[in-house]
Amino acid sequence: MLENVTATRMELLRLRKRVALATRGHRLLSEKRDEICRQLVQIARDIEPLRKRVEKELLRCSRRFMMARATMEPEDMRAAMEVPTKKFSLAINFSSIMSVKVPNLAKEISGDIMCYGFSTTSGELDVALRALERAFDSLIELAEKEKQAQLLAIELQMTRRRVNVLEHVVIPEQTETIKFIYSKLGEAERDNISRLMKIADIIRA
Repeated sequence: MLENVTATRMELLRLRKRVALATRGHRLLSEKRDEICRQLVQIARDIEPLRKRVEKELLRCSRRFMMARATMEPEDMRAAMEVPTKKFSLAINFSSIMSVKVPNLAKEISGDIMCYGFSTTSGELDVALRALERAFDSLIELAEKEKQAQLLAIELQMTRRRVNVLEHVVIPEQTETIKFIYSKLGEAERDNISRLMKIADIIRA
């Protein structure tokens, strides 16, 4: 590969500029990699207690529904849940973390989650539905954090690959090529000096 390099001063100048650019890119990408790692660690710390809270809330909700089913007739339970009057939608906005677009989720709810009469229903069903309603906030926050972590992890992997390519392939290869050109230019310089000295000897003779 080095044998095909044009050993000229113009090529040397071009390569030195490329090495300087690659070195600067390596530094910036390394800083980006480190910051993404920091952000991921912070999100991971947020996710762990959040997931435990979601699991606890959903378990409590599930138990309440089981108690409601135990205290109500099956047809009354079906009738109570048949016609929902509460509407739920999810608004998604995006923010940027180290040039990575990550989602920010927010729920939009209208209506009442309890859409039935109280004559044939159990109070446990009311408690279960309210518990489910409260669990929505934690579920949405958990989904948001986990998606952010997933996107940042993908970007981290790509950034690490770029840093490694620059550090172990691009910069060393170009640095080696620069050394080769310096060597060739030095040889040419010595040959020119030798020829000039021979010419000077011939003239003096």
